[in-house]
Amino acid sequence: MEIKEVKDEKLEMARHSLAHILAKAIMSLYPEAKLTIGPAIDDGFYYDIDLEHSITQDEYSVIEKKMKEIINKGEAFTRKVLSKDEALNLFKDNQYKKEIIEELAEEEDISVYYTGDDFFDLCRGPHVDSTTKLQNMAFKIHSVNGAYWRGNEKNKMLQRVYCYAFKSSKELSEYISKIEEARKRDHNKIGRELELFTTVDYIGQGLPILLPRGAKVIQILERFVEDEEEKRGWQLTKTPFMAKSDLYKISGHWDHYKDGMFVLGDEEKDKEVYALRPMTCPFQYQAYLNKVRSYKDLPLRYDETSTLFRNEASGEMHGLIRIRQFTLSEGHLMCTPEQLEDEFKGCLELANYMLKTLGLYEDATYRFSQWDENNREKYLGTKEQWDEAQSTMKRILDDLEVPYVVGIGEAAFYGPKLDIQIKNVYGKEDTLITIQIDQMLAEKFGMEYTDKDGVKKHPYIIHRSSLGCYERTLAYIIEKFAGAFPLWLAPEQVKVLSLTERNNEYAHKIKEELAQHNIRAYEDLRNEKIGYKIREASALKIPYLIIVGDEEEATNTISIRGRGFENISGLSLSEFAERLENEIKTRKI
Repeated sequence: MEIKEVKDEKLEMARHSLAHILAKAIMSLYPEAKLTIGPAIDDGFYYDIDLEHSITQDEYSVIEKKMKEIINKGEAFTRKVLSKDEALNLFKDNQYKKEIIEELAEEEDISVYYTGDDFFDLCRGPHVDSTTKLQNMAFKIHSVNGAYWRGNEKNKMLQRVYCYAFKSSKELSEYISKIEEARKRDHNKIGRELELFTTVDYIGQGLPILLPRGAKVIQILERFVEDEEEKRGWQLTKTPFMAKSDLYKISGHWDHYKDGMFVLGDEEKDKEVYALRPMTCPFQYQAYLNKVRSYKDLPLRYDETSTLFRNEASGEMHGLIRIRQFTLSEGHLMCTPEQLEDEFKGCLELANYMLKTLGLYEDATYRFSQWDENNREKYLGTKEQWDEAQSTMKRILDDLEVPYVVGIGEAAFYGPKLDIQIKNVYGKEDTLITIQIDQMLAEKFGMEYTDKDGVKKHPYIIHRSSLGCYERTLAYIIEKFAGAFPLWLAPEQVKVLSLTERNNEYAHKIKEELAQHNIRAYEDLRNEKIGYKIREASALKIPYLIIVGDEEEATNTISIRGRGFENISGLSLSEFAERLENEIKTRKI
């Protein structure tokens, strides 16, 4: 069932108006600055400026003071409509505004908003009618970051001035407290502190190094996903990491997605040009094409733990959430029209099962991403094909009572999709899992099956991820649990600490016995004080610590410390191992 996204239009208008106030304040303080764009966003607004001087944190309060002066003057926002030539002349000294204007149609009205008599900006609006309407708004500059003009790293780096803006000081204060708490759970911070991953400048942006503890969590997830998919009738494939441009030309990626790919070679000079794969679909289709198919072979489900490469813009990169090389639990399913709804339902049920198991289900939202029929050059196929695919998906989602919002223009170039999205600790939403309906690519690749009536037909294809990008999943579960992973996911489940060196042999024996129960147990036999060992292990948020000294060795027992419960002494190892085995088996959250 479709859910309409509700926006506070008055708040958005106030934030947009404040962006103009910020721009006017900056021009007053830094007359040499060049303005670009300044939209409202979910928690306030930002403005991108071209300014050689780097704005420092000490200057935030100066800019805010100037903004308040402008607001208190009670200046009017007035709109003027210009022709294209008039607008180009007005902004003749600003190459950024001129670039935007030049892209507009000749006959299009171009609006400029004045704030008072001495400041104007290119803008569609709307705005409040006077700055007095902003006097009760609470705002605060919180950061200045680098941002390429139009998000293109080939363009100049600008300064993006970010501001929070809310209806009252109380709301602003509450939001800032929430953000401060979020920073404590930020996977970029915790992931490094817990030795899960790192990044290296001379390797490159968006190319994280998974350290042993992080790699172990990914391995656990991959094995879990592959085993679960196999139970549900999915067949594993392994396909190349790259291919000639010929493959991508058939699929349409070369025409519709080339800018997002890493191309190896020069089309003008080289006989063969290759590209690293941004997705697995055209590769897995070759498994289907390996032999003649009939309706009896369908549905046919192929899955793969796929390493993929996408040339994300530098400004879009964030920790493990948006990176350039990642691993995806990807799959493609070929079926008849009659099987489509049940198979789509099965893909969705698998995705939801994964989310529930990881404790992310309650955080998920669903987005029905559709094409934009006013921008048809972005997509393959005809309007009739898109109408059919989208109406089919809508019927399926409505039948399953999936609560979704619609995203126009967000479909893949070959079909509509259901995006299952999760927010990070700062409220930024990204897609974790996607399920797509595709009736375009089977025809392009000549994929056919013989139906019951002996007629050759093209199968429907469902593109799906069952868990999504493993690195992004790791980021979300780091933030969900603040690094304190459920036992079944913890890279180290138990750490055995010897009280003195004479207890090392007993501690080692315990670790070995736990390993026999497939429990990830490690030992710390260093000649260090027990308090130091405990603090170090606790900082890594290891679920259980076993401490053994003379008393435990004499009674053949253990003492344990763990997250969320008081210390327990005199416990038998077999009892403890049984307890952990049950917790791991049930994947308790």
